[in-house]
Amino acid sequence: MEVSKSIIRKFIFLSLIFCGVVVWMSQPPVHSQSTNEVVYFIPVEQAVERGLEAFLRRALNTAVEEGATHIVLEIDTPGGLVDAATEIAYLIRNTEVPITAFVTGKAWSAGAYIALNADQIVMAPGTTMGSAAVIDGAGNAAEDKMQSAWLATLEEAAKLNDRDPIYARAMADTSVNLPGLGAGEGKLLTLTSSDAIKVGYAEAIAADRDQLLTFLGAENAVIKDLEVSFAEKIARFVTHPVIIPILLSIGSLGLVLELYSPGFGIPGIMGLSALFLFFFGHLVAGFAGFEVLILFVAGIVLIIVEIFFPGFGIFGILGIVAIIGSMVLASYSTVNILLSILIAVVVTVVVSVFFFKYFGYRGPLKKMILTYATTSEQGYVSNPTRQELVGKVGYASTVLRPSGTVIFDDERLEVISEGGFISQGKKVKIVATQGSRIVVREVEDQS
Repeated sequence: MEVSKSIIRKFIFLSLIFCGVVVWMSQPPVHSQSTNEVVYFIPVEQAVERGLEAFLRRALNTAVEEGATHIVLEIDTPGGLVDAATEIAYLIRNTEVPITAFVTGKAWSAGAYIALNADQIVMAPGTTMGSAAVIDGAGNAAEDKMQSAWLATLEEAAKLNDRDPIYARAMADTSVNLPGLGAGEGKLLTLTSSDAIKVGYAEAIAADRDQLLTFLGAENAVIKDLEVSFAEKIARFVTHPVIIPILLSIGSLGLVLELYSPGFGIPGIMGLSALFLFFFGHLVAGFAGFEVLILFVAGIVLIIVEIFFPGFGIFGILGIVAIIGSMVLASYSTVNILLSILIAVVVTVVVSVFFFKYFGYRGPLKKMILTYATTSEQGYVSNPTRQELVGKVGYASTVLRPSGTVIFDDERLEVISEGGFISQGKKVKIVATQGSRIVVREVEDQS
């Protein structure tokens, strides 16, 4: 009986252990739900321009393809181009994964508009959002038509997540009076993190990523950072509207100065490098394909053909058109690139004229261009001027009508009269000489 009780107790004990193991194995781990969450952090920093747009396009696509459950845009930007911000907003709206705008510094101007297009906004303490007036390239307020369109765009972005559009309008319109927030009377609205919470323009305040993830309910999520690659950093730099005319000026000026100097040196290297950066940046940013690079090279080849094998300017014109066409096709803005090309042409012409005037021409085309002259300073005189003849008196051996021959001290000279007809045998006097031209005047005979 004792044995049977012992066996029963062991059986029950083992059965309980077995059931516990089965139950434990059948349950998912406590953290399995959180580890299935993947949060991607994407930086939105520096100026908003087309290079940033290209980076965000790549980053958002990567995050979605790699199974992101949430995307966080870490925003710290003073603003930038309206057209770039508009394209970025379109990307955000058409991304299926939820997106949170995490303002880590300032979200001004175009940065505020980008934040308003996200599903929710979280701000760090001490950060600001707003000041979104539209200005032109000279730093002045944009025209009424552009301003009106921008105000409508801001208000529409605010309405996406049921935010009061009056605050979005106040960010760009100084006539909107919000005394409690310091807007109106010539001042644009700029919200602090606490102000944004009060007016419903931010859902939370988070000092760091940990607090942000707690707010998102993703404390144990897998965190992944999408950084701007080195190539994208170059693309963002060289596609900036201010940098483009500088690059084109250096490129064209370098190649022109290379023609003024012997061999291939620093000007040529600088010129080619600047043009390479221009096309490389636009290729990486996705604004152009390799066909524009091929068109540019074809233009250079045509110009070289025109230099060495003149074709009535046809090859040169085609080359210039191909080069300008390649730059226009590579650019995101036709107006901007044409203005940049004009600036580059003016800079190149002015500097080239200065260089040629003060340093002379010593380039590879020197052998093809005749620059040597036989001047009188070098001792070359085609017809010497005989100043010693002035004042001499002689007799006309022929009639002067008005040219003829005169004898001076047994020397016969071809002359021209000063006053017209002079009869043969008349006394004449040389009054001027210039090269082979000898001018005489009739002298009255005193005998």
